[in-house]
This record gives sequence, C-alpha cells and structure tokens, in this order.
Amino acid sequence: MRKRTPETKLQSAEPDTENDRQFVTALHRGLEILRAFRPTDRAGLGNRELAERTGLPNSTVSRLTFTLWKLNYIIYDEDTGRYRMGVPVLSLGYACLAGLQIRETAQVYMQELADECGDGVLVALGGRDDMTMTYLACARSPGFISLQLSVGSRISLPRSAMGRAYIARTTEDERNEILKKIDDRGDADQAKLTREAVDEAHKQIADHGFYTNIGGWQPDVNSVAVPFRPPYGNSPMMSFTLGGAAYNLPEEKMVSELGPKLVELVNKIGRVS
Repeated sequence: MRKRTPETKLQSAEPDTENDRQFVTALHRGLEILRAFRPTDRAGLGNRELAERTGLPNSTVSRLTFTLWKLNYIIYDEDTGRYRMGVPVLSLGYACLAGLQIRETAQVYMQELADECGDGVLVALGGRDDMTMTYLACARSPGFISLQLSVGSRISLPRSAMGRAYIARTTEDERNEILKKIDDRGDADQAKLTREAVDEAHKQIADHGFYTNIGGWQPDVNSVAVPFRPPYGNSPMMSFTLGGAAYNLPEEKMVSELGPKLVELVNKIGRVS
C-alpha cells in the first residue's frame, strides 16, 4: 500500500461534529470521495486508492462509490476497475466558478502581468480547500516552460506561497484551525517549520505587501504571493501568486521586481471589483 503523504491523504474524513445533530455524516463522506479526485488522475481511482486518500474504511468507500456511480457523479471503467469524475460534478464546478465575480475581473489583468514578466511565468488566483489551495484562474506568459498547473489544480496549503500568504492573513480563528490540523499530523519538526514559515509570511506581507517562497513548495520553483479578500459580499479570502522555474526567476528578481508587480495587480483588482 502506498505511503500516505500530507498531500495524498485528505486531512480528515470525520470533522469534530460528534454532538451536532444537524450534521449528516453520510453526505460528508460522499463529498470526501469526490474531493479525493485530482486533475492528474487521468486513469481514474480504484476503491483502495480512494480509501487511502480519504482515510475511510474500504467497505464504506465501496458503498459510497456505488451510490455516486448510480447517480452518475462518477463513471466506472469495467476494464480497469477504476472510477472517474462524471459530468454532473463538472456542472457543480462551473456553477461555483460562475459565482466568483472576481475571476472575470482578474483574468485580463493576470494575463497582462504574465505577458509582461516574460517566459515561463504563471500567475494564478486560488482559494482554500481544506489543507490545499485550489486554482480558480490562471494566466501564462508565452514560452515553452511553465508550471503545469491549471484551473482545478490543488497545491499544498502549508508549503506553497499562495497557501502561506493565505494562512498569514486569514482570521485568527481560521489560522488557529489550520495550524491545529498541521500539529495533529504528528510531525512536530515539520509543524514547527510550518509555523515559522507562516510567521515569516506574515512579516514579509506586513513589510512589503507580498510573501516570497524560495523553493519551499518545490525545490526548483520560486514564487511570490499576495493575500486578497474581495471587497463585496461574503466572498471567501483568496490569494494571488506568481511563480516559475527557479533558474528563470531568481530570488533577487522575485523580491525587487515581481513581488511589487503582483502587489500592484492585486491593488488594481481591488479598486475595479
């Protein structure tokens, strides 16, 4: 059985709702099955892999996948014994994206910034999904080399620039909830490093308006991020990020040039939203 890593296994299949009579555990478990799928799972997932990612018992996963299959939310491939996402899930995703006004406003400005910054740059907008950040919009500069991430991609909340900027600037209650989940993983050394990284992100954002992550998400990737809370309604907080291959985006360039450009972008979007 494959080793469970923080990004492989969902944080928790059972939230702390033991005494909440309004909470429907079966619905939550079914949604956890859907959340286990990633854009890179082109071959689909079997019940064993879904059990690994969600932490649910095999018997429970089997019942849930059968139910979701009967409702067409997932498709079963008899030749491989694996499941893939069905069209009804796509409709839910587009309904969510359509409700985020900021995407349409941001896309044009994001593309302008990506084009201005040169070859291999990816500019993205993301929001929190448990212990990951999900890409809601992306823009790439012309060129052959760039991060192979797109709308729907999920990256680590505690390791990525986007995620650390989010943690640093979210509400105190949500930040404490996230840090507690990191502590509960049982790796004290990693939890300590993450807390230090979040503290550093908070300081950098306070001093410069952006956070620079040099190789913290992937060793060969550098990125900067700026947290953003839409000025209207009850929209959730998000983060903008700009990144690419480390050899193409050295730290000095990230700090002196690209970080300030990303701050300018976010300020502009905030004014026109």
